[in-house]
Amino acid sequence: MSRRIVVVGGDGSGPEVTSAAVSVLKAVDQRFGLGLTFAEHAFGGAAIDAHGEPLPATTLEACRGADAILLGAVGGPKWAKVAVDIRPEAGLLGLRQALSLYANVRPLKVHDALLDASPLKRERIQGTDLVVVRELTGGIYFGRKQRDGDAAIDECRYTVAEIERVTRQAAKLARLRRGRLTSVDKANVLETSRLWRETVTRVMATEFPDVEVEHLLVDAMAMYLVSKPREFDVIVTENLFGDVLTDEAAAIAGSLGVMPSSSPGRL
Repeated sequence: MSRRIVVVGGDGSGPEVTSAAVSVLKAVDQRFGLGLTFAEHAFGGAAIDAHGEPLPATTLEACRGADAILLGAVGGPKWAKVAVDIRPEAGLLGLRQALSLYANVRPLKVHDALLDASPLKRERIQGTDLVVVRELTGGIYFGRKQRDGDAAIDECRYTVAEIERVTRQAAKLARLRRGRLTSVDKANVLETSRLWRETVTRVMATEFPDVEVEHLLVDAMAMYLVSKPREFDVIVTENLFGDVLTDEAAAIAGSLGVMPSSSPGRL
């Protein structure tokens, strides 16, 4: 049975990275007979140059029909002055929303060979093995945006259903690992975070009583992530907080390039 992989290399080092990845996948396919097929499509800044938009209809159609999408990096200074709604990053948001890729999974496992690549002391990070599950299709990135004279608005909005589904995916993952889930919010200030905490608490109590759950404010989490990363198993958080925390976590491993990422609709 054929398995279709759409390759969207994007910009900068993206095509170089995806090309190397395809070579590896072809070698795996040759050995195990997986029936992999590959099709390249324009995306991000490269698609803006070729088609005038970051996510052309032909690319989206191909992605909808694929079994998997191999995505490279997008963006760069070349497109910094392009209208906001057609910048390379808008293609990412559009793809996530169109395919309902609501759970971004970012595992972080520090390898001994890379201990000295991190700016943190090896005795602090050695043995780190955690996963961040970031909600990917809600929150401030997808809320109402408005510019009015010298003021601007970016609306952060979450629904109970959006929080429930990403919580379930993170909890299922925690159940397969060490049985511990850390939910990150800003419930002392934000109403969306209060809804987040209430929903996570209810879902965990009623559906995953066997998984230990704790709640941390995002500022405390940012501190603990670099001071005691070994203490965490699975971390679940909303879109903006997850974006920041996963880049911070990449420094523990030594580079963003060695921290893998996937965005399955369901785990």
